[in-house]
Amino acid sequence: MKALVSRFLKDESGATAIEYGLIASLIAVAVITAAGTLGNNVSNTFNSIAGKLKTAS
Repeated sequence: MKALVSRFLKDESGATAIEYGLIASLIAVAVITAAGTLGNNVSNTFNSIAGKLKTAS
């Protein structure tokens, strides 16, 4: 039983998987945030162009 507990405490494969999962989730949050910001900027640009086209007509 003692050997089983000792082997369990030395096993780091689960910790590595959790670290990779955390890194992947942080990257996903960064991508979602950047895409949202970029989407808002593109929308504002198109709205500005549309407004200028209306006044030019």
